[in-house]
Amino acid sequence: MKRRGYLRWVGHGVLLLVAVAYIYPFLIQLATAFKTDADATAHPLTPWPHEWSVAVFSTLAQQDFPRWALNSIFISVTITVGRVVFNSMAGYALARLRFRGRSAVFGAIVAVLAVPSVVLLIPKFLVLNQFGMYDTYAAMIIPLLADASGVFIMKQFFESVPLSVEEAARIDGAGPLRTFWSVVLPMSKPALITMTILGFQGSWNELPHYIVSRQDPALNTLTTGVASLVSGELGQGNQFPLKLAAALLMTVPVAIVYFVFSKRFTRGTYEGVDK
Repeated sequence: MKRRGYLRWVGHGVLLLVAVAYIYPFLIQLATAFKTDADATAHPLTPWPHEWSVAVFSTLAQQDFPRWALNSIFISVTITVGRVVFNSMAGYALARLRFRGRSAVFGAIVAVLAVPSVVLLIPKFLVLNQFGMYDTYAAMIIPLLADASGVFIMKQFFESVPLSVEEAARIDGAGPLRTFWSVVLPMSKPALITMTILGFQGSWNELPHYIVSRQDPALNTLTTGVASLVSGELGQGNQFPLKLAAALLMTVPVAIVYFVFSKRFTRGTYEGVDK
């Protein structure tokens, strides 16, 4: 018993160290956002400001930061909705519908997961330019409306749904689309919430695709806008408070989406276990 208690304390200590290792950089980011340039340069790793300042937030407000935020919200929400819809439909088709070449399609999707996204940047630019979509919202949104990992996750989840449920729906006269929309999809809340969290986080933090799909400053998202901000005239010197204040504001929406939907994910998981 003593040995078991000792191991438990050791385990708790290891978890505490891991938690500190993950939380401490965020504390530095939070504190540095309220530091002066001199304070941030002299004490970069101190998790509290020696002299509080909100000057960098005023600087961000004078830039196009609000427009970047609106662009990010619009694009990320649209992409997230698209991924939830198209990934779930594709995943259900691959899991339940029988058609020629289904295995080849799924194999191609799995193969895409092994391709580094940076390799596809030049082909994306060429395709968007050829179709006349370059430098538009459509160019930033449409290529990201579905992703291979999302299709894979939804397919695996739909395959875990009992066939008897769908067979009962078919006996009642429901077709494949009705069965998917009214029976299977409501049972897929954990997977759909996972898609929502991953889709919003991925589209919100996306940078390479937004760089190659537009050049108009009016289409800047927070990622491209902040990248141009810290590399321009305001990026001279360390500018730690400016950069980390921008990163802090960018983190807030993702954190809100995660905490809101993670509770529903947990609740949906427990409901599924109870059933």
